[in-house]
Amino acid sequence: MSNNLSDDYRVLSIQSHVVYGYVGNKSVVFPLQVLGFDVDAINSVQFSTHVGYKHWSGQVLDSNDLNVLFDNLVKNDLHKRYTHIMTGYVGNESFLESISQVIKTIKDENPGALYHCDPVMGDNGKLYVPKELVPVYRNQIIPIADVITPNQFELELLTDIKINSESDAIKALEALHEIGIETVVITSSNLADSDSHLVTYASSRANGRTQRIKLLVPKLKAIFTGSGDLFAALFMAWFTKTNKDLKTTCERTLSTLWSVLNRTYNYAIQQTGGVESYSNIELRLIQSRADLENPNITIKAIDLK
Repeated sequence: MSNNLSDDYRVLSIQSHVVYGYVGNKSVVFPLQVLGFDVDAINSVQFSTHVGYKHWSGQVLDSNDLNVLFDNLVKNDLHKRYTHIMTGYVGNESFLESISQVIKTIKDENPGALYHCDPVMGDNGKLYVPKELVPVYRNQIIPIADVITPNQFELELLTDIKINSESDAIKALEALHEIGIETVVITSSNLADSDSHLVTYASSRANGRTQRIKLLVPKLKAIFTGSGDLFAALFMAWFTKTNKDLKTTCERTLSTLWSVLNRTYNYAIQQTGGVESYSNIELRLIQSRADLENPNITIKAIDLK
């Protein structure tokens, strides 16, 4: 697959959907389009809002729902056009198992298609998917991914390595490289020296060489939804546009994300209910278009040995 920026990039994005707000596909389609990617979305769940709201409803889709859509993409030879596949939140075991076949079918036609997996399973020690999905990720999904973007808790689930230090994080990153995953990013970890920051770690191994970096990210006193999905989309876009320049990709991704979160936070503070109101703290994506297109680099990467 060519990395010429004039190429037509087309993404198949399989993850959650909400009517109101920005998580899953609602959080990734617009940013990817702004950055020049065509995006075709398949929903893994479709809810009225994310489940933090007092009232919500919707459907959790299964393998039949996925296959009935994808099978006819194949019959029309449209699956041959995908240069990227992206997956996020999945709420059903059979749906997740079928994703592995979707990936294989696309890669059989286009071996250069890049699969970016965000293994959304939980955070801060708590699962928010059925526990049956964890071994499916470990045994079927992760081994066929080119890039994965877990948080600290998800990386622990994938590797069985408890991460209490930077050396533990590096050990876990190396464990995933050993099974063939080229690029791994720990999107957020609590390994900073200060409570005012989170740490992102990224590692890429290609042609026998490994590059590792970390980035310190300021914390905001609010709970955001959809930010991990946005991170994954931005990383995929910039990793492609920079020809897999890990440092530049992470700096642009996190600087953009910080701008979006800061704008969202400031908006929420100005509204009645502040950051405690879920409707106030939905990502201000549309208002952040300029940052998506041309991020101001405020977060710098640090090389690790």
